[in-house]
Amino acid sequence: MAKHVAVLMGGWSSEREVSLNSGAACAAALEGAGYRVTPVDVGRDVAEVLARLKPDVVFNVLHGAPGEDGTIQGILEILRIPYSHSGVLASALAMDKAQARIMLAAAGVPVARGGLVSRAAAAKAHAMERPYVLKPNTGGSSVGVFIVREDQEHPPQELTREDWTLGENLLVEEFIAGLELTCAVMGDKVFDVIEIESTQAFYDYESKYAPGGSRHILPARILPEIYQRVQMLSLTAHRALGCRGVSRSDFRFDPSKGDASGLVCLEVNTQPGMTRTSLVPELAAHAGISFGELVTWMVEDASLDR
Repeated sequence: MAKHVAVLMGGWSSEREVSLNSGAACAAALEGAGYRVTPVDVGRDVAEVLARLKPDVVFNVLHGAPGEDGTIQGILEILRIPYSHSGVLASALAMDKAQARIMLAAAGVPVARGGLVSRAAAAKAHAMERPYVLKPNTGGSSVGVFIVREDQEHPPQELTREDWTLGENLLVEEFIAGLELTCAVMGDKVFDVIEIESTQAFYDYESKYAPGGSRHILPARILPEIYQRVQMLSLTAHRALGCRGVSRSDFRFDPSKGDASGLVCLEVNTQPGMTRTSLVPELAAHAGISFGELVTWMVEDASLDR
């Protein structure tokens, strides 16, 4: 009998639409691979739904809370349903950017200068010398990210909006000029490095998901020693946070520095986008792994106590 896979998607985070797109692509590919698939648009009754469905495996394609912060992982551990991607602790650590920075720096992965600041303080006065970046401490898909330029007199006043839903703690980091790079890890296998050219001021939500919003250059046009450094740091970051399955690490590189000192890790994604045109499937395809083979590997890699 075919293995029954519940594909968790949607949810209620700001990344809901991205998750629904990822989930639809993965569900279709898993059905094509011969699995019995039940798509689940996750609501707050998810534990009851899964207890009723009794799947053999959960394929987690939720982005943001609750699927990326350890919450769903904890529910699945209690229900004893094997699941894909990272476990409770790694998911929680990676989702909390400030905590992840501490772990990454301790492991020798360079991070940008910065730290936590309250939303109120960030709206009242510049959190550090300009230019700098403000982002929700637990967000993703570049939602709620602000680039504060040198000539910007006031902090982003969008932070004072009454309908702000992206948390009261923000991460402030120095702005690193240069290239946007990303690299993924699948188990112990490190993929190649993509260079991302955005048509927008920075690699924002529009760049990531709108048609023609960005161009992916694979392999990245960087020196071999920098290329290998990105790969090594991606694997180090994956292991430092205790990630499992597939993760993706994002970097900025300032080539004007002339060496690897211009390279910093921005974050580690434990639930990277999984549409057929997303970065991880693109990296897998470059390594000779089809989309169907990728999602099949992730299902077969699923386990408990991750």
